[in-house]
Amino acid sequence: MTTAAAPLTPGGGRTLRSALRRFAESAVTPLELDDVLDVFHPLRAGAELRGRIVQVLPETDESVTIVLKPGRDWAGHVPGQYVRVGVDVEGVRLWRTYSLTHGPRPDGCISITVKAIPGGVVSNHLVHRARKGQMLQLAQAEGEFVLPQPLPRKLLLVTGGSGITPVIGMLRNLHSKAVAPATDIVLVHVNASESAAIFRGELRALHASGRISLVERFDDTHGVLDVALLAELVPDLDERLTYACGPAGLLDALEQHHADRGLELTTERFRPVVITPADGEGGGTVTLTGSTGGGTEIELDATTPILDAAEQAGVLMPSGCRMGICMACVLPMREGAVRDLRNGALTVAVPGETGPQGVPIQTCISTAAGACSIDH
Repeated sequence: MTTAAAPLTPGGGRTLRSALRRFAESAVTPLELDDVLDVFHPLRAGAELRGRIVQVLPETDESVTIVLKPGRDWAGHVPGQYVRVGVDVEGVRLWRTYSLTHGPRPDGCISITVKAIPGGVVSNHLVHRARKGQMLQLAQAEGEFVLPQPLPRKLLLVTGGSGITPVIGMLRNLHSKAVAPATDIVLVHVNASESAAIFRGELRALHASGRISLVERFDDTHGVLDVALLAELVPDLDERLTYACGPAGLLDALEQHHADRGLELTTERFRPVVITPADGEGGGTVTLTGSTGGGTEIELDATTPILDAAEQAGVLMPSGCRMGICMACVLPMREGAVRDLRNGALTVAVPGETGPQGVPIQTCISTAAGACSIDH
């Protein structure tokens, strides 16, 4: 005797999956099912975006390259872009922004290179404590410091210190292709000393093979680079499209230099350009209230961001790009005024007028303009 199978009803598969999920959720209560899946399959599609450390490669005494296997929802990147990375330090998740130091890789991994900054909570944690197998939080890649397409005939790259990190991703991507780019590339790479120069072996190998022309400058040997002498280092400077990344002083000088010569320049800054306040502008007392701030009072001058001052005072603050872009550092100001360090604009919160939630401010690019109270 043959028994006919019951026909599937429309949506029956979805109904079965829903029932199975409800059963699984009841089995793991009081946890959520996603909490359990995160333990066994943290890189799955639909999960909070993370990356698993697969390698920690020393670069210098105070810098490492961290290779990560990102979750399945990683959308990819263009060389030169950056990624926000969330790191749990002493039970607190802190976000920092790092350039991606590789183009798309066959193994699907991504890499960042981190230099330990004196007093830097996250950078020192990653350089000295990151280990294979650890998980880091990720955001999707961002940034517009990418090479134009098609590539120019001649290109000048100027980097200072860790400003080489987005540029090494560009170079690795260009020279990983079967057909080498026809672009004539000069790299002027500036560092405090030879021992502090990240990727120096790789860059010298690219120079030796004729893929780039490398001009190295070390402050302890050559003195601080005077950009007025750039045309001596690069005789055909006026024929080259310039990309630059490095300390603010170097980029400020380059922008003025190129503007005076009528040359095109694209820059990437790790900190925002800040204005010089007039006498008497900015500065004051910031009071951090709430369960985390604990009534901490901090005295600021006219040029120090609230985020930096709070961290120096030992307060763990939410942060991300530290450039006023990602909005990860936003906190509500209940009372007082702050000044935007990029343009001098004032933001004011008046009790009884601005609403019970206060006024959101970006602590990474704001300083006090008198006394103010911020909910932390």
